[in-house]
Amino acid sequence: MKVVESADWRSSIPFGTPVLVADLIPGEPTRCATCATDADPFDRSELWAYKHEHPNNHSGYVRFYCKSHVPAVAAPVTAAVRPQRSAPRRESTSRPAPRLTSADADPSRALCPNCFVEASATGLCGMCGTQVV
Repeated sequence: MKVVESADWRSSIPFGTPVLVADLIPGEPTRCATCATDADPFDRSELWAYKHEHPNNHSGYVRFYCKSHVPAVAAPVTAAVRPQRSAPRRESTSRPAPRLTSADADPSRALCPNCFVEASATGLCGMCGTQVV
């Protein structure tokens, strides 16, 4: 079985960059993630969506913030500059590794017509037991 990420409005938000909520998704007024719970809801044109990194979920998570609580944009990380070598490099005499073609990397697998689950090597669906040819 192949697990894939679902596609919704949160996947279009870049990490660490505030985006106006009204531009992303329409809806009713809602609250800021850091304001008090008894605070009045804000109109979506006054809220910013901010996508945070998450240690266990590669998609991250999104929170809505008012203008006074929106996190600052993270500064881009610059790569350290390496000093140039004074001596030229020696040429390598080894051969490059052979590349796999797309046919080698992803063989086609039989899918169950009822469950759309990949069938086992015996040809039986692990969910419903249907014989898959």
